[in-house]
Amino acid sequence: MPISALTGTRLRERRLALGLRQADVAQAAGVSASYLNLIEHNRRRVTVEVLEALSGVLGLPAAALQDGAGGALLEDLRAAAARAGAGGGAGAGAGAAGGAELDRVEEFAGRFPGWAAVVVALERRAAGLERAVEALNDRMTHDPHLSASLHEVLSAVSSVRSTAEILAEPGEIAPAWRERFLRNLFADSERLAAGSEALVAYLDGAGQEGLQGIVSPQEEFEAWLAGRGWHLPELEPDVGARDGVAAGEAADAEPDGVRALSAAARVLAAAWLERAAGEARALPLAVLQTAGAGVAEPPDPVLLARQAGISVVAVLRRLALMPGSAAGLVLCDGSGTLTFRKPAEGFAVPRFGAACPLWPLFAALARPGSPVLWDVVTAGRGARRFRALAWCDLRHPDGVGGVELREAGMLIWPLGGGAGALGGRALEVGTSCRICARGGCPARREPSIVGDIG
Repeated sequence: MPISALTGTRLRERRLALGLRQADVAQAAGVSASYLNLIEHNRRRVTVEVLEALSGVLGLPAAALQDGAGGALLEDLRAAAARAGAGGGAGAGAGAAGGAELDRVEEFAGRFPGWAAVVVALERRAAGLERAVEALNDRMTHDPHLSASLHEVLSAVSSVRSTAEILAEPGEIAPAWRERFLRNLFADSERLAAGSEALVAYLDGAGQEGLQGIVSPQEEFEAWLAGRGWHLPELEPDVGARDGVAAGEAADAEPDGVRALSAAARVLAAAWLERAAGEARALPLAVLQTAGAGVAEPPDPVLLARQAGISVVAVLRRLALMPGSAAGLVLCDGSGTLTFRKPAEGFAVPRFGAACPLWPLFAALARPGSPVLWDVVTAGRGARRFRALAWCDLRHPDGVGGVELREAGMLIWPLGGGAGALGGRALEVGTSCRICARGGCPARREPSIVGDIG
C-alpha cells in the first residue's frame, strides 16, 4: 500500500500512546532521533524499510501506518464543507467553505476518523431534515387538500360545541327539539371522526411517499409520468415502427396505468399524450440525438424548432423528456402558475404556491419570442449549478381581437460539480421565498424559515 503523507503523524501518536521517548524508539529502529523527528512531523518521507523497523518497535502493523483516510470519507468531508459554505453564493471558493481548512482534511480524517465520520453523519442528517422542512412547509403553507381537511374538522368541532352548549343550558327542552339536537350532535360527531381520520391518514402516510402525498390531478398525472421515467416510448414513431406498429397507431394506444388515474388526471393525460405524439412525429429521437441532446450543453432549441416546424417550448419538452435525460423542465401559463414540473436533481421545484421570482422562466414570460439563457446556482446547502434556458410562446387561438395565451418553459440543464465548478457569473435562485436561504435578496416576498436571510 502507498505510504500516506500522514504516516509520520500516526507514528508519533502511537509512540506517545505507548509512553515511549523519541530517542529510544529511534535507537531501537536503527535511525537517528533527528531523522525520526522529521518523519513524525511529516517533513521527511519514510522508506519502506525504516517504516517496517519502526512498526516493529511500536508493535503496529505497517499497513496501519501506510493507509490514508478512506477516499470516500475525504470526499464526504469536502462535500460537507462545501455545503456549509454554500450560502456565500456562486463565488464562494474552497477556502471559504464554512471556514473549514480543506487543505488539512486528510490530516483531520487520519487523526480523528471517528469524529470525521460523526461530522459526515450529522451533515447527512441535517440535509435530510432540511428536505423534510421544505416539504412540510410547502404542504402546511399551500396544500389545498390540507386546508380543506382542516376546515372540515374545525367546522365539525364548531357544530358539536354549539349543539353541546344548547343541550347543557339549564331549563327544559321539548322532546322533539332534544331529539333533533341529539341527531345533529351524532351526525357532527361522525363527520368530525371521519375528517380527523382522513387528515391523520393523509399526514401519516407511509414514509416519504406519505409526506409527498398526491393531492391534485396535476400531481397525480406527473407522478404517473415520473413512474414511466418521464418518457413514453410507445409515442415515438421510430419505436413503433421497430415494434411493427404503424406510425400514429402507437399514439392511439392507451399507455399502461392511464385507466387507474382519476377522471380529472385522465383528462390531463389525454391532452398531454395527444400533444406529445405530435411533437414526437415532428421531432424524432434520432434528430435530437444527432443534434447533440444529452451532451454537456443543450442544443439550440430555436434552430430545432425551425427545423421541425414546432414551437420552441415543444422542443424544450422533447429535450427534457427524452430517455435518460437528467434535465428538469418547468412550464407555466400567462399567470405564472406552474402547469408542469419535472425537477432536476439538486434543483427543487415547489409543489404548491409561487416559485422563486428570479427564475429565468418568468423573465421569458414577460418577453415572448426572446430566449433567456442564464447560469443559475441554487441557494443554500448543497448548491448546484445549472444552465437555465427559458422561452415563452405566444398564441392567439381566436385570431385578431381574441384572447392572447402565453406558455413559458424553462429547461434546467445540470452542469455538474458544485456551485463554483465552472466559475463565471451565475444567478443565485431558490425554490420559494419561504424556504430560501439567500441573503439580501431584492425579490424576497416573505421571511425565510431556514438559513440566514441577511
